Amino acid sequence: MKRVRDVLLGLGSSSSVTKPEVGLIELLETIVQRDIDINLSKSLANSIDNVELNTMLKEGSRSRVEELKEELKGQADKHTEEKATCKKEREEWLEEKKRLGSWRVRCLDSEKKLNAKLANLETDFDELKEKHDGLERKLEDLKGQIIQEHINGFQKGLRQAAFFHNDIDVSDARFDVNKDVVGGQLVNEANSNLEEEVEKLAEETLAEEVVVDTGAVAVARGNLENI
Repeated sequence: MKRVRDVLLGLGSSSSVTKPEVGLIELLETIVQRDIDINLSKSLANSIDNVELNTMLKEGSRSRVEELKEELKGQADKHTEEKATCKKEREEWLEEKKRLGSWRVRCLDSEKKLNAKLANLETDFDELKEKHDGLERKLEDLKGQIIQEHINGFQKGLRQAAFFHNDIDVSDARFDVNKDVVGGQLVNEANSNLEEEVEKLAEETLAEEVVVDTGAVAVARGNLENI
């Protein structure tokens, strides 16, 4: 019995056991000679083979399980890394979205301010245009008033001339408010340049003075020769 147990369990497993092991076949103790072989039954041999097969299957399963664990661990690590990358990209995207949202708010605020300024400028332009139109109307009115005052002054001068000189006919067609006497000639103010006429008159006057002075010098020289 003891030898059979050693064969089934292997060496080193012959320690005392209080209870019979599960799956072992109890054999009656038999006193045998050393040189007598023990013939095991077929069922016992199959049991031993099954034990070895189960052991191999367990070892193979354990190895496969370890491989699967390593593979799952690698996939888990990869998933964790991808998750961290996605989280970082999402945070960057949210930050960019926030920045763009802030930029959009600033753009809308700037657009609102520009529209307000544009509206104010349009209002100012309308006011300036209205003032400009009013000034143009006033200028035209002033021109009319100046012309009328000019005519009134001319008529006033004619009346005073007729008052002091009875032989003057103020209804004479030769009296023209648009003409003036320049250099001893009656010229049309619309067709003449007053500054040019004044310069021409000044030059003629200066030339006459020079001629007079030359004649006086000649007379004085003749008197000296006679002496």
